[in-house]
Amino acid sequence: MNDLEYLKKYYKGNIKDAIKRLNNGEPVQYIVGNVDFYGNIINVDRRVLIPRFETEGLVEIALNYLTNSDLDVVDLGTGSGCIAITIKKQLPNINMDAVDISVDALSVAKKNAKMNNVDINFIVGDMLKPLNKKYDCIISNPPYIAYDEDIMDIVKNNEPNNALYADNNGLYYYEEILKNCKDYLKNKYFIFFEIGYNQAEKIKDMALKYLNCNVEIKKDLQGFDRYVIINQMEKFK
Repeated sequence: MNDLEYLKKYYKGNIKDAIKRLNNGEPVQYIVGNVDFYGNIINVDRRVLIPRFETEGLVEIALNYLTNSDLDVVDLGTGSGCIAITIKKQLPNINMDAVDISVDALSVAKKNAKMNNVDINFIVGDMLKPLNKKYDCIISNPPYIAYDEDIMDIVKNNEPNNALYADNNGLYYYEEILKNCKDYLKNKYFIFFEIGYNQAEKIKDMALKYLNCNVEIKKDLQGFDRYVIINQMEKFK
């Protein structure tokens, strides 16, 4: 289904105005106002990044490792809340925290959590900095695009830059998390990252530098290195 077909099927307002917005380069997801993410409706607007199928893959990987028990899980850089909401819906017994530096993004995420009937503790702050407990699992799809990297105009001109770009060739937030996470992790843990297609080996090296851990890299549906799994055990029992 192309964007125009999607718009005609799902947009509820004046279709002529919507087509004009589409032709002016606005993402169809913002025009419609929501996306289907892992079978859940997630509201989106210019305050948050548009959830993508690669991030559904991150959620799927996490669900393959986690169990529906009393685990403490935190989603760093939650944006629309799509990751935290989906995992909490699938594993209702876990304790889910979600952090974002953007108050505007958290406003969207809180509404999405309420709409999806899940209880999530949303926290304002910069990644790990506002946290005061230890977790079984950290999951994050942080900003990972280098400032000099070419991206599509429709993304660059519409989606929030603070959710897209990062210093150190896009690696800044991975290193910030990995070098500081020991104080926020239990003895046995998992870390799940979504990454840029060319960042896997550098992030693996960072993980091995800062943690005594196992590191696994997995590909997305297009065959690109897209996910990093860091852990000290195979599976929670």
